[in-house]
Amino acid sequence: MKGLELARGYWEAFGRDMLDRDFPALRDRIAVGLCGSGSEVLGFDDEISRDHDFEPGFCLFLPGEDAVDRREAFRLERAYAKLPKEFEGFRRAPISPVGGSRHGVLRLADFLTEKTGAPDGRLSTWDWLTVPEQNLLEVTRGEIWQDPSVLMTEVRARLARLPEDIRLRKLSGELLLMNQSGQYNYRRCLDHGETGAALLAVGEFVQAALHVFHLLAGAYLPYYKWAFRSLRALSPADAARADRLTSLLSGGTAPDALEDRELLMADLCQDVSELLQDQGLTQASCCDLEQHAYSVADAIQDPELRNLHILAGVKNDTH
Repeated sequence: MKGLELARGYWEAFGRDMLDRDFPALRDRIAVGLCGSGSEVLGFDDEISRDHDFEPGFCLFLPGEDAVDRREAFRLERAYAKLPKEFEGFRRAPISPVGGSRHGVLRLADFLTEKTGAPDGRLSTWDWLTVPEQNLLEVTRGEIWQDPSVLMTEVRARLARLPEDIRLRKLSGELLLMNQSGQYNYRRCLDHGETGAALLAVGEFVQAALHVFHLLAGAYLPYYKWAFRSLRALSPADAARADRLTSLLSGGTAPDALEDRELLMADLCQDVSELLQDQGLTQASCCDLEQHAYSVADAIQDPELRNLHILAGVKNDTH
C-alpha cells in the first residue's frame, strides 16, 4: 500500500468521524490532507521507505489563533492522539512531546514558515531564488482531501510553479554550468591527465542537466535521491534522458569509456539546445550552451533579476 493511500484510508476510517462528531464548529476552518516531508508525499515510497517515519496518519492544517485558539487546537491534538494506533497492519509512532511529527495538528503559518520562510507562503524574488525546490514540492505535492475555506488550496496554487522570470534565471545558470562542466572542463581535465577531476565535471554536468530538464518541463527538482525518479516520471522522453544521465555516472575509466562520456554529454547538450529552441526560449541556433544561457537570461523581464549574476539562484539550490 502506498503512503498516500494509507493516509487517506486512515482519515476516511477514523479522522472524518472524529472531526465531524467532536469538532463540528471547526470543520469549515481546517484543511485536511497529507503533504510535507516524506517520499510518500511525492508518490515515490516503496517497501524500503517503510523503515522510518512510515505510518498511518494525516495532517490537520489550522488557520491563525483568531480563527482557532490554542485551547481548541490542544483539544484537537488530544483527539488526534487518541485515534487507533494501528491501521492496515501499520502502527503509528508515539507523538513526540517536543514536536517534529509529519502528521497531526499543524498551524499552517508554522508549516509554511518552516518550508518557505514565509508564514503566508507569499515569496519575494529572493525567496523564489533561494528556497530549495524540494521544500516547494513538500507544500504543493501530496493531497488535500478537505479544505472548505480553501485555506491550503490557495497557497498550493500560488506555489505550484516557479514564476517565469525565476524559471529563466535558474535555467540560464544551469545551462552555463552544463557548458562549463561538460562542453569545456571535461576535455581539459582529460588532456591534463586529471581523470578524477574529469569525473567530478561529469557529476556537475549531471546535476545541472537534471535541473535543466525539470525546468524545461515546468517541474520542481526534488532532493537529489529522488531526482532521477522524478525525471523518469515526467514523460517517456525524460525517462530516456534519465537513463542517459545515469549511464554517465557508471562505467569505468578506460580510454573508450572516457571518450564515450564526452560523446554522450554532447548528445545531451544537443537535446537541450533543441528543447530550448522548440520552446522559444533562446535566440541562439548552435549547440553551445553558454550562448543559450545568455540568450535565455536576456528574456528575463524584471531588469533587477535580469542583471543578477548568471549563477544567482542555482548554486544555493542544487550544487
